[in-house]
Amino acid sequence: MPEHDLTTDSSGAVGDLALLRDAAREAGLIAMRYFGNAPQVWMKGGTSPVSEADHAADAYLRRTLLAARPDYGWLSEETVDDAARLSARRTFVVDPIDGTRGFLEGQRTWCVSVAVVEDGRTLAGVLECPALDETYWALPGQGAFCNGKQIAIRQLGEKAEISGLKQLIDLVPAEWQKRLKRAPYSPSLAYRLAMIANGTLDATFVKPNAHDWDIAAADLILREAGGLLLDPQGNAPLYAGAVTRHGALAAGSGDLLAVLVDVIAGLDG
Repeated sequence: MPEHDLTTDSSGAVGDLALLRDAAREAGLIAMRYFGNAPQVWMKGGTSPVSEADHAADAYLRRTLLAARPDYGWLSEETVDDAARLSARRTFVVDPIDGTRGFLEGQRTWCVSVAVVEDGRTLAGVLECPALDETYWALPGQGAFCNGKQIAIRQLGEKAEISGLKQLIDLVPAEWQKRLKRAPYSPSLAYRLAMIANGTLDATFVKPNAHDWDIAAADLILREAGGLLLDPQGNAPLYAGAVTRHGALAAGSGDLLAVLVDVIAGLDG
């Protein structure tokens, strides 16, 4: 489906998508000014790095998006959460740099992740990956796109390329192990989901404690490309509620996804 075939709907999601794309593009340019230039870094909780690039991109996104949609809520990895967002009909869900650790190490697979969520579901999602010159976006029922071209998951072949925590992959049943090829790890969870959506990866496990901002945009992109992100009960995650953290998740399609969901369902057993 060509980009210009996207039709305006009564929800206004197309307008939100245009807003997200423009803002994410500029936030990506802001982040690129710091990429490879040794930005100042702090540690959150003693283990998770955050840089001045994250803060600069977050400040721009918050200022720009809320100026355009002042009645929307705001949920971002780099902004202190405000419960007032729970009274908003729609909420921006933002990770100014998903994959900060890789960003700081000079890896290119990081992205700006921005989404609009209503009633727990993503209405518009954008991943801006400036170091790769890739931009992903999706609207419900309109398909998923990268740089203006529609993308789709690949059909499962004799071998399946999988990413994620080794301890979880090791739990996949023996009859599947011989079909699995383990892909290099990408520190950006959002980009791993985009890789499934664009057909370069078949599946991934998502370890517990992913947050809404890591996955809200990529979830819609993956779903519109023909894949799914599921919890241990086989349900799609909900976003922008009071709890923003998730347990183990599985992403992919078809029989392999069903196997991965069985694995995470057994973690609490």
